[in-house]
Amino acid sequence: VVSASSDKTLKVWDMATGQCVATLEGSSPVAVFPDGRRVVSGSGDNTLKVWDIATGKCLATLRGHSNYVKGVAVFPDGR
Repeated sequence: VVSASSDKTLKVWDMATGQCVATLEGSSPVAVFPDGRRVVSGSGDNTLKVWDIATGKCLATLRGHSNYVKGVAVFPDGR
């Protein structure tokens, strides 16, 4: 499970233990890739960021929106 907060963090949760296993810098909306290893977050700065859950590193910043991002989705094949 991944949650997004107004404090501009994403938290990754272990459902079995209820513990937070990673904290990433990001905001909502958010979607998890089918492989469970990456997450994409939208932002008020008009960008999308793709995060590696294991390392907490931003893998890509996607630009092109002229206003804040209100929704994100990942195709079943990970595109």
